[in-house]
Amino acid sequence: MLRDRVYVEKRLKRILKGKTQSSPAQRIIKQLKPLEKLLKESVECRSLRYSNKPEVRYPDNLPIVSKKDEIISALKTNQVVIICGETGSGKSTQIPKMCLEAGRGIAGMIGCTQPRRIAATTIAYRIAEELREELGRSVGYKIRFSDRTPQEAYIKIMTDGMLLAETHGDPGFYQYDTLIIDEAHERSVNIDFLLGLVKRLLASRPELKVIISSATLETEKFSSFFDNAPVIEVSGKVFPVEVRYRPVDLESERDGDIPYVEAALGAVEEIRREDAIGDILVFMPTEQDIIETCERLRGRLDDKENILPLFARLPGHRQKRVYTTRGPKVVVATNVAETSLTIPGIRYVVDTGLARISRYVARTRTTSLPISPISQASAEQRKGRCGRVQRGICIRLYSEEDYEKRSLYTLPEILRANLAEVILRMIYLRLGDMQSFPFVDRPNPRSVKDGLDLLVELGAIEREGEKIRLTGIGRQMARMPLDPRVSRMLLEARGMDCVGEIAVIGAALSVQDPRERPVEKASLADQARACFRDENSDFLTLLNIWNTYKTITTNSLKRKFCKDYFLSYPRMREWEGVHNQILTIFKEYSSRPYKRRQVSPTMPLYERIHRCILSGFLSNIAVKKNGGIYKGAKGKELMIFPGSSLFKKGPEWIVAAEMVKTSRLFARTVARVEPEWIEDVGGDLCKYSYSNPRWSRASGKVVASEQVSVFGLIVSKGRVVPYGPINPDEAHEIFVREALVQGNIRERFGFLEHNQDLIESLSLLEHKLRRKGIVADEESIKDFYSERLAGVYDLKGLRKRIKEAGSDEFLRMRKEDLLVEEPEEELLGRFPDSLKIDDRVFRLSYRFCPGKEEDGITVLVPSSVTSEVQPTGLDWIVPGLLNEKIRELIKALPKEYRRKLIPVAKTAEAIAKELKQVQGPLATGLSEVIQKKFDVFIPPKIWSSLKIPDHLKLRISVVDPKGKEIVSGREPGVLRKVETLSEMGTEDTDAWKVARGQWEREGLKKWDFEQLPQKVQVDESTVAYPALEPGQGCVNIKLYASLKDAMARHVEGVRVLSCLELAKELKFLKRSMKLDEEARQASIYFGGPQALEDALFERVTHILFARDVRTAKAYYEQLMAGKNALRPLSMELLEACVAVIKQYAEARQTLSSIGSNNSQNMEVLRILKEIEGDLRALVPKEFFKEYDLDTLKNLPRYLRAATVRAQRAAYDPMKDRRKRDRLEEPFRFLREMQAEIASGASEEKRKAVGEYRWMMEEFKVSLFAQELGTAYPISLN
Repeated sequence: MLRDRVYVEKRLKRILKGKTQSSPAQRIIKQLKPLEKLLKESVECRSLRYSNKPEVRYPDNLPIVSKKDEIISALKTNQVVIICGETGSGKSTQIPKMCLEAGRGIAGMIGCTQPRRIAATTIAYRIAEELREELGRSVGYKIRFSDRTPQEAYIKIMTDGMLLAETHGDPGFYQYDTLIIDEAHERSVNIDFLLGLVKRLLASRPELKVIISSATLETEKFSSFFDNAPVIEVSGKVFPVEVRYRPVDLESERDGDIPYVEAALGAVEEIRREDAIGDILVFMPTEQDIIETCERLRGRLDDKENILPLFARLPGHRQKRVYTTRGPKVVVATNVAETSLTIPGIRYVVDTGLARISRYVARTRTTSLPISPISQASAEQRKGRCGRVQRGICIRLYSEEDYEKRSLYTLPEILRANLAEVILRMIYLRLGDMQSFPFVDRPNPRSVKDGLDLLVELGAIEREGEKIRLTGIGRQMARMPLDPRVSRMLLEARGMDCVGEIAVIGAALSVQDPRERPVEKASLADQARACFRDENSDFLTLLNIWNTYKTITTNSLKRKFCKDYFLSYPRMREWEGVHNQILTIFKEYSSRPYKRRQVSPTMPLYERIHRCILSGFLSNIAVKKNGGIYKGAKGKELMIFPGSSLFKKGPEWIVAAEMVKTSRLFARTVARVEPEWIEDVGGDLCKYSYSNPRWSRASGKVVASEQVSVFGLIVSKGRVVPYGPINPDEAHEIFVREALVQGNIRERFGFLEHNQDLIESLSLLEHKLRRKGIVADEESIKDFYSERLAGVYDLKGLRKRIKEAGSDEFLRMRKEDLLVEEPEEELLGRFPDSLKIDDRVFRLSYRFCPGKEEDGITVLVPSSVTSEVQPTGLDWIVPGLLNEKIRELIKALPKEYRRKLIPVAKTAEAIAKELKQVQGPLATGLSEVIQKKFDVFIPPKIWSSLKIPDHLKLRISVVDPKGKEIVSGREPGVLRKVETLSEMGTEDTDAWKVARGQWEREGLKKWDFEQLPQKVQVDESTVAYPALEPGQGCVNIKLYASLKDAMARHVEGVRVLSCLELAKELKFLKRSMKLDEEARQASIYFGGPQALEDALFERVTHILFARDVRTAKAYYEQLMAGKNALRPLSMELLEACVAVIKQYAEARQTLSSIGSNNSQNMEVLRILKEIEGDLRALVPKEFFKEYDLDTLKNLPRYLRAATVRAQRAAYDPMKDRRKRDRLEEPFRFLREMQAEIASGASEEKRKAVGEYRWMMEEFKVSLFAQELGTAYPISLN
């Protein structure tokens, strides 16, 4: 047997391939024994089949029997034979028997294919009957869901689809030694597949015999395809047939009738008027037409008339009635009766000239089943059905002119089919590449590409270069003989639980739109159908029409419904037919396994339906661009068709059933969809791009911003997604750099804290020495982690890796892992961690970050002690940077100084060595050392004005008790900017309240305590300053947060307490401190006599008692000393002040008099104004508070000198001007120094500036009134 031969050959090759010289003979013999047994059984089976071959008999009345010998002879001498015979010649039933007589069917079965199940079963029964056997012995059949072919059968009749399906298990057709492809003229896709497969097999199967049977004369193409195979033509036994043309009345359609049904009824009645008993065959295009025609014929013809429907889906027992019914009959059939079946006794044929012929609609990329005119060849086949037994009549329901215009042959299905469906079936059947497959008529390559693209879009196939793989859903689709778009939507609908709705919509898209809109009644049509309109979806508008239509039970009411709502009744009927066909096919396959999509129970029906539509029409999505313009897939611009319900609404996203190009590209049958649905349905068609990958501290993952596009349209943008699964390598890199190296993790990890502490401590070396490269850089640290955490890109992976390792020890760094070089200890000792100012030690912070505010060395000053810090020590720098600072200062000096100090580097080094012994401000020290060592005098004030790099100036950071910076800067004045802690809320703390309870007292009139310390500790970071505070007739002890405030209040408090204890003495003193009459007159310039006397009295108490005393002993010692000094001091002060005010009054009066006398002399008036200003500056209103006694005693002389100057200037103003010019330079210098100390300076510097000022006054005396004499020699030299 052929099937055994193939198996034995494969096994022998395998055994021989594994054979070696060392292989024992016994093992090979053991492997050969089963094959030997199989061969013996196979020979016996073949012998038995030969001996049991049934006896072949032929009917005498069939034309093909006369060609029996010629066919058998051709079959024996040729591998392929083409037989062309007219319908009814007996081809289908007799050729299999002739093959049996020619010795075929012994080594394998004789396989015969039929395009329809009804033909396969009918022919099988007929052949078995002619062999005088029951079906299922020598003859069997195989159709979908039914296989009645025994193993010992000789002849197997099957549908072409069944033979194709067998290629999965038997690609070489080794079950058969002969194959008959019957009805090849129909040129269905299955037939073309079989023709191509057979052609490919002929070379490898020389024993295989093939017969191609066709009912038309288009045999040359078949012969050429099979290398000029012989053609045998069989003429049928045909009687003359009269053809009558009866074109249909198209007006009847306007009345709601189907024109060709009405015409067919009229034709049958016409025949019955002429012949009451002749059998009639009526050809209708659809099952619905057949059913309606049969119903209406029963109402018009005699009750004895047998009205029989015949179509492929009719149950078998009802199909057989066309053969078994006796008496006059009218058979109403589809084109199944055209060639596949021969109905005996037919004398009359009524041909509507129509059939449902599948066509691929390119613009929608769907297959439709429109009712179309048949070809001339089909018309002739139909006509031939009535000339078999006697003269016949064929009534054609179309004109002769129409017949002449029709194509000669029906276009092969492969050229009018949706190639997506063809390709899908080819892949499913493993028929190979479509481009290389031997088709009789090769499809257009562009159509092939379009088909492949559609299958990819539908998710039926996956492409990897030239390789194509069928997906799971594609396998489901391939099993259903439906348009791929429809099958894809139905499969989605099964998961979405809306198969009913999608079947309706799928059918609607497969037929012509039933809605009519006559120009003259356009508005009426729109109004009539307004009740069906869905504002969001044209698909649901169609569904609404269907749902209403299906509630109507009778055809007459359906016609009326269509008329009322401007619907085409024939198209609605066609819609029904296609819908039934879709549901029937789907139900046959609905029991097969299918992975259901998880559907939310709350998902609206609208969403479910349109998700299904998207699954079939994903490439027809569009997004609103501007106005009414949409951007479609692959950059197309389009608009919604004006007739759509959505035309004016214009939602953001739409899906359309078709794109139509007229004046522009329009989307027709449109619905609103959401971008989330598109992404979900799009699956692998979605293109994902990612931007801004980054570490997310909150989620513990590396994330990125995701953009999703489908066919070039962005459906999602900016969504944050985990980046690790997308790009593990880059995510790992980011995770290590941003999370581990930078320590940016919310969760605490021991190894990370350890490593960060170690890095921070070692990095301090770089910050101190101000150079990189001492500690490993971030890249080296990254490498350390990467080597140990390969593939880890988030915290979950990190925890897992640590758990697998048992601990995090493998991630803990050592000093050796980080130090590139280790600095010497001596060098590091020059960069201390703290700075001592007076008796306080402040922590230093080092930062090496040029250009940033915190670059350099920062001294951290607690806000509680800012008032205690003297700025004099803050212009120094740590020893390690002192040399550099001096060098930069020298470089910044004016040229007149700088050129005397070169070479700068050597000079700076020498100065730095000497400065180690110097105390006080750096500026003073520099000037002293330079003058001493290099004999170059540089005024100390110059140093502060020089610009040097910021890192060489101490940065002062004032911090609150929690260490948070309040204010910072590189000038000492920043210390004065800090507000007291009380203003910052520090005095509200619990610790402060406790300290107040411990130290504060009220109502003191005597010093009745031992000691009042200058400061007390409130808590670890807070200091308070106790002070005596003046009260109402008493003093209080109060805590202050600011030393400055405390000191000011305390000395005043000590004065007030002293006055309380010496109240009697002071009362007597006050009565004695009175001004004489002249002094009282002069006091008008100082607030009047009473105010001046009171102020002088208070001044005495300030001088004697306003002291910072802290112990009882010191206080009472001061009190007694003050008591004894009250009288002498008050008299001395009074005398000095009276002399000043009298001289001041005299000077003012002199200026006034000179001014009156020189009112027109502008130069004199200008000099007088200048002198008046000098007087006010020299003797302010409370002069006695500003000056000590020695200075007060000099003031009258300075005032007299001013008076003399005024008198002499009035006489010679130009001479005064010349003298004044000599004062310009000294005064400028004085103003600069005064401005300098105003922003904060040492007490020493302030004293020096004060001395310089009085030197200027003495110089003015020598200049303008030399006769008055000076306190000491003075000059400008």
